[in-house]
Amino acid sequence: MKKILFILFFCTTTLTINAQKESPPNVVFILADDLGWSDVTLYGKTKLYETPNLERLAARGITYTRAYAASPLCSPTRASILTGQTPARTGITAPTAHLGKVKLKASLNTGTGPANKSVILESVTRLDNKLPTLGKQFKNAGYQTAHFGKWHLGTDPYSPLQHGFNVDIPHFAGPGPAGSFVAPWKYKNFKEKYAKEHIEDRMADEAVSWLRNIDKTKPFFMNYWQFSVHAPFDAKETLKKYYRTKVDLSDEQHSVTYAAMVHSMDDAIGRLLDELDRLGLSKNTIIVFTSDNGGNMYNGVTDVLPNGEKYFAPPTSNRPLRGGKATMFEGGVRVPTIISYPGITPPGTTNDALIQSTDFYPTLLSLAGLKMPKNHPVDGIDITETLKGKDIKRDGIYTYFPHQPGVPDWLPTSISVHSDDWKLIRLFHQGNNFKHDYLLYNLKWDISEHNNLAKTYPKKVAELDKLIEKHLKDTKAIVPIPNPKFDPTRYKPENIGKQNGGLKGKKLEIN
Repeated sequence: MKKILFILFFCTTTLTINAQKESPPNVVFILADDLGWSDVTLYGKTKLYETPNLERLAARGITYTRAYAASPLCSPTRASILTGQTPARTGITAPTAHLGKVKLKASLNTGTGPANKSVILESVTRLDNKLPTLGKQFKNAGYQTAHFGKWHLGTDPYSPLQHGFNVDIPHFAGPGPAGSFVAPWKYKNFKEKYAKEHIEDRMADEAVSWLRNIDKTKPFFMNYWQFSVHAPFDAKETLKKYYRTKVDLSDEQHSVTYAAMVHSMDDAIGRLLDELDRLGLSKNTIIVFTSDNGGNMYNGVTDVLPNGEKYFAPPTSNRPLRGGKATMFEGGVRVPTIISYPGITPPGTTNDALIQSTDFYPTLLSLAGLKMPKNHPVDGIDITETLKGKDIKRDGIYTYFPHQPGVPDWLPTSISVHSDDWKLIRLFHQGNNFKHDYLLYNLKWDISEHNNLAKTYPKKVAELDKLIEKHLKDTKAIVPIPNPKFDPTRYKPENIGKQNGGLKGKKLEIN
């Protein structure tokens, strides 16, 4: 009997896979903005936030427990998704794509001040149109393509329209929503349809409308890149009233506004899932959900308790992970991730494989039966095996961040490698005589990165640092150099990791 059941399962699986090969899969890529690993219910780390639609998606596919953004900031990770390349290779290492200066090659910042031991980099500011981005690859293969939401990789002529997407709504190049989430907005040629319309509701409406009107005989590739939960921090009043009844000030996650923003993000995902189901498209659609970096812990948000009392708090906490957005610690780069592909992904499962945003490029092309472009080196790997519940082998994943924004837990210019359970952070030229300094953690023993083991295991440091050096050479990265202007009297190592002036934003006035 068991033999017969196995044969039936094998035949059914084979027929399903063959059918999907004959009919190219659709792709929906959902990217949240600044959503931390602990900001969703998938990992059991939050009591306040509610993400039932992410739970729905997870029930259809695989939830990854060790998925990473290529950078602790948005634009570099977005470029890594579209190219399969790390920030070390693209040169996009900071979110400067909304600024006026067009810069297509990274360089050293000659204006680095004397208080710094290492010279900081100047990032590339636009996603080069010469790159064979995912949008271009799918469009060239006959896919219908569309981009909805945030881009932040360049204004025209470096917008989604130049990177393979037939549709780009709202065609906005800024780092967050224009003005606010709740209308009135400040988009140039994109207005609300009704008073206090929420931008995530509108983006879901636009995406649903596009799905209803495309040619159902042809495959599609949709980027649904949400504005949520990036600043500015505002939300629907009805949702804020609801979360006021749940908030617990003794919990590190206690911003009512942020909880409401997460809720709206999740609602929009539910709209997409509902429409894909209604149109009968779900069975042959790959859905990827991930975030571009960890949760924001450096801004301040004023909220109100049910009794009318106001309080001031950071948007979120990434606990038990250390740090958050713009830091090299786990809170800045470990992100929630789900992949669903009916017939391929075992529903409702988890996978502990080490994956990164650079992996989506080769994986999606592989699943769609598309060839990798020639003369385009890719740093990510095909993780298709993980969709079947298996593990993968790799030397490591790399996070290159040659900047040092003064947020909580910030570090000087650095690069890290994750390899198995180990993580090594190289701090460029921070040691004696401008030698590199190191932080070494075993994340299985110490997920919160409290215990630096660099001096305990020097051989492991040397082993992992060789991987870092190889990656920098392979990618031909522009790397920080010792600062020739360095003045030891201006150097304040005791300030590393501290945010001067406290939480950013409009402070709550107190007596």
